[in-house]
Formats: sequence, structure tokens, C-alpha cells
Amino acid sequence: MPMQAHEIEELLRDAFPDAEIQVGGSDGVHMSAMVVDESFRGKNRVQQQRAVYAALKGKMDGPDGELHALALTTKAPE
Repeated sequence: MPMQAHEIEELLRDAFPDAEIQVGGSDGVHMSAMVVDESFRGKNRVQQQRAVYAALKGKMDGPDGELHALALTTKAPE
């Protein structure tokens, strides 16, 4: 079953409660997310994105994952 934007945002908000989070996409399969959080400071992009994928709790795992594609932007606040 495809995920809705609000479901993705809830998972991200649980892991990054103080972050600026924007989730887009309307088909429930190919979505986008921007997460701006202080915890990303000093981490490279791969480390930041791994933290976001971990927050999704396996929803993108394998061909049967609920979320097929997520265009992801991560950064620390300026």
C-alpha cells in the first residue's frame, strides 16, 4: 500500500522533532522530502540520508516496500 505525505512526515517528525520538514508528491509512491535539522551538522550527505532512511523504519526496503522512491534533500540549518 502506498504511503501518503502525512505518513512520511510523521515518521520523520518522530526522528527529527525540531526539524524543518517538507514532504511532497501525490502518487504515494514517488515522493520527495526535505529535512533540515541541527543533527546533520558535521555529517556528510550519505550520513544525513542514512539517518533519514533509518527514520522511515523499513518502508523503503526491498521491492515490496511501501515507498518506492524518495527524492531526498538534507542539510543542517544555516
